[in-house]
Amino acid sequence: MDATQNLGMKSYLVIWTGLLLIAGAEVVLTYRGFSTHTLLGLLLVLAFVEAGIGLLYFMHLKYERLSLRWALIVAVIFVLLMMNEIWPDAYRMASLALR
Repeated sequence: MDATQNLGMKSYLVIWTGLLLIAGAEVVLTYRGFSTHTLLGLLLVLAFVEAGIGLLYFMHLKYERLSLRWALIVAVIFVLLMMNEIWPDAYRMASLALR
């Protein structure tokens, strides 16, 4: 299928149903009694899978050039790393303001 063709309604319904099943699995996992770290890891993996499916199919990135996808992945990783570097400073400044 090339970029000019659209998926049919049946394909979108299958994808949407899959996303609903993943969301249901997330709800079930939260009631299973996993430790906080294990639950967080599982939920993050499922959230990334859901986000990837949403980006690929509903935002039509599946049909873009591969270089654009890699550029988006690199940009997201850069933003996450920068947030990781900036957040600790924000918490440190908040604790200094409380003194």
